[in-house]
Amino acid sequence: MTMDTHIIMDETAIRRALTRIAHEILEKNKGIEDCIIVGIRTRGVYLARRMAERIQEIEGATVPYGELDITGYRDDRKQEQTELTGHTMLTPENLNISGKKVILFDDVLYTGRTIRAAMDALMDCGRPEQIQLAVLADRGHRELPIRPDYIGKNVPTSKLEEIEVRLSEVDGSDQVNIMQNREVTV
Repeated sequence: MTMDTHIIMDETAIRRALTRIAHEILEKNKGIEDCIIVGIRTRGVYLARRMAERIQEIEGATVPYGELDITGYRDDRKQEQTELTGHTMLTPENLNISGKKVILFDDVLYTGRTIRAAMDALMDCGRPEQIQLAVLADRGHRELPIRPDYIGKNVPTSKLEEIEVRLSEVDGSDQVNIMQNREVTV
C-alpha cells in the first residue's frame, strides 16, 4: 500500500486563512476584550501564537495566548499513562481563563474527541464565559456533537484519507496535505 499526497493548502493559503479567521474572531467578539487564545499542543499552539500576532497587527492590541496539554484527558490512553500528578495543563500558569472568552485553536478537526478532551481540561483550569473553536482544517466524520466557530478550510475526506498539517515551527515548512491510501497492484 502506498500513500498519494496532495497539497491542499500552501504557505500563502494558510496565511490567508489565518488572516480571515482573525477578522472573523474580531467581528464576532466585537474586538478582543476579555478574549484569550489557547492552542492545543502541538500544532495548535503555533497556530494560536500566529493568531495572536495577526490580531495584534490588525487591532494594534495584544490578546493573551497560551497552550493546553490535553494528554491526561484523552479517552484513547490507558489510565496509568494519564496521571496528572503535579502537572499543569495550561501554560503560562498565570493565564486566567475564568470569565473570559476562550478561542481554542487546533490544526485538524476530525472526530471531536480531542476538542472534548480540551474542553474538559479548560474547565479544570477555570470557568470561561464562553469557549469558541478555531481549526485550520475541518475534515468531518464527527463522533461527538462539536462544530467549529472558525474554519480555515473544509476538507471532506474519506476515513481512509489523512490530513497532515505541516508548520514551519515544527516541520520546516507550511502546508496542509491530504494523503490517500492506494492499493499497489502487481
